[in-house]
Amino acid sequence: MLLGARGLNDRGMKMRFKRLLLIINLILMLLPVCGCGDKNENGNATAFVIGKSDEATAKDTSLQEGENISEIPVIIINTEEEEAEPIPSQEPAEEEEEEVIWDFDKRIFSKETKSPDQVVLTFAGDISFAEGYSNMSRLRDCGEDINGVIKPEVSQGLKESDIFMVNNEFPYSNRGTPKEGKTFTFRAMPESVRYLTALETDIVSLANNHAFDYGEDALLDSMDILKEADIPFVGAGRNIEEAMQPVYFKVNKKVIAITAATQIERTANPESREATEDSPGLLRTLDATKMVKCIETAEENSDFVIVFVHWGSENTDLVEASQRELARKYVDAGADLIIGAHPHCLQGFDYVNGVPVMYSLGNFWFNSRRVDTGYAKVTINTTDEGCSIGEFRFVPCIQNGCTTSLATGDEAVRILSYLQGISDHATVSGEGVIEISDTNHNIQNGQNTSPSKEYIRKDTEEETEEAPGMLTLPDGTVIDPSVLTLVDPANSEVTDAGGTDTGTVTGEENVSSDGT
Repeated sequence: MLLGARGLNDRGMKMRFKRLLLIINLILMLLPVCGCGDKNENGNATAFVIGKSDEATAKDTSLQEGENISEIPVIIINTEEEEAEPIPSQEPAEEEEEEVIWDFDKRIFSKETKSPDQVVLTFAGDISFAEGYSNMSRLRDCGEDINGVIKPEVSQGLKESDIFMVNNEFPYSNRGTPKEGKTFTFRAMPESVRYLTALETDIVSLANNHAFDYGEDALLDSMDILKEADIPFVGAGRNIEEAMQPVYFKVNKKVIAITAATQIERTANPESREATEDSPGLLRTLDATKMVKCIETAEENSDFVIVFVHWGSENTDLVEASQRELARKYVDAGADLIIGAHPHCLQGFDYVNGVPVMYSLGNFWFNSRRVDTGYAKVTINTTDEGCSIGEFRFVPCIQNGCTTSLATGDEAVRILSYLQGISDHATVSGEGVIEISDTNHNIQNGQNTSPSKEYIRKDTEEETEEAPGMLTLPDGTVIDPSVLTLVDPANSEVTDAGGTDTGTVTGEENVSSDGT
């Protein structure tokens, strides 16, 4: 029947239609009694049946006495209830697995996390595997086991995170020539990338003032070697477009973006060359324009943006105006977290418009000096509402004698208390938890209070780079203990001391091979 064919998706309309059909059926059943019904070919009334045409239903119709049920024409009007739509199962549907992506061209990488609603990231400062320095000699003394120089209690903390990032302060290559006129140039053997793998490193920054020490070929080799080791890098590229490209980690159906750039060296024509449209190099941020664009791109394509920046001056815990200015520009562009490196010592914490900033992580494993160091540990909540920082923590460590160890007891208390005194609108708890504060806690009064200030060179007003493991003797002579070469700054003559790993220097000075 066409009656009621429209609007049947409405449950109330269906019920009204069925009641109407029942009334029509009753009227039609009375028609034979009053002689008003239609007649079949035998002169008998036609039965109208609502429902199924089974025998029980047929017996309820008006039949002439003795008439056979099969002889009665039946018009069927189906009023059966439509099958109710199934109620969705209350059991949670099995979530589809995220597509695994590991794309170096697009710099998008999937990462499993230990928690379905959190991702934990750790960040360490400068690390060096450059040949010819005492820290590498110590590493070989330990059977080339990185846990011999970065102690297991430190490396284990890094491995417990979901994403670990470090500043890769050198190129991996057998090619290239050192930049002419540069005081210290670093280069590691290609196979040294295995130390990053042993630390379970997830990403490195190449945006620093030593990645280009051996020129274009060595930088290109570094990018290829890191790719072969399945370690993403950021802050450098084969051209400026690639150097400006953020790295994206897909975690818990969210996207974490990491960007990197270097402010050092701060000259018009830096030796650490910026990439161009058709030549490899770094992403520089002395002028913040390109880095700001990089951050804006990251913000448009992710849920959380991290900036890892190489800035500031060496061996001072004083944060410069240029660092603060850059931090403000980064936050305005969309940064959610800023981590700094380069000064070779710790610098304090601050919050810029609610965004946490650590100005310098210092040296992580770089040379033989005794310096306070550590790593930042950031827990990001990944919920349906988006991403937010759940906890920001600093884990104090000490680098000494080419070894980085966890700071404990009084030493841990000392480092955390020191950090509180050089931090601005941030509190540092006894457990290393960093939180925003309305009060400025900085007590430096414009003074460099870093324990590393003793390493500032006395023979020049400009701060120059101290290489890993290099020693300055009282007479101003600079010693590289691993190759035992004497450099006399007065006449720039280089003399082969004739030793190898014994640490014995001709003359009255004796220096051990580990630089102490």
